[in-house]
Amino acid sequence: MSNHEHREAAHQPVKRKEMSRRQFLSYTLGGATAFMAGGAVLPMIRFAVDPLLTQKTEGTFVKVVEESKITNEPQEFRFQVHQVDGWYESDPELTAWISRDQQGNVFALSPVCKHLGCTINWNTQNDNQYFCPCHEAKYSPEGKNLAVAPAPLDEYDLKIEDGFIYLGPIKPNTKV
Repeated sequence: MSNHEHREAAHQPVKRKEMSRRQFLSYTLGGATAFMAGGAVLPMIRFAVDPLLTQKTEGTFVKVVEESKITNEPQEFRFQVHQVDGWYESDPELTAWISRDQQGNVFALSPVCKHLGCTINWNTQNDNQYFCPCHEAKYSPEGKNLAVAPAPLDEYDLKIEDGFIYLGPIKPNTKV
């Protein structure tokens, strides 16, 4: 290589790789499409996740009956609770069997049979037991499973204030 050729090679500008118009349009349209898709999808994701992000409140107690009306024989009481399930709010009617034990303490049992979830009744066969008509499961007055059912009846969390009985969430039976 001659001295003259060497100087010309040293003074030539560096060649840059330039973007073509087609590449520019592809990048621009792809970015705009991604931005618009994100704008449409993000609110949907927020809508689906929002119920999971709300803080859970403790179970609330519902006023059901006066304490003076409770006897040793179980009685059926109906009450409504306000519940929020995600975006759906409802006021379902629940049932509780409330009575006093041998010491005079008040307790409330859930009417849902632990065998297959049917609704139990009290003393339908005159044997002072809870009876499930679906598969003849039997429970003692305290909710202990006597026949067919694999577990005792659940009970309601209960508190007594100002002469009234308030029921809260269902919990496993503590009487048996």
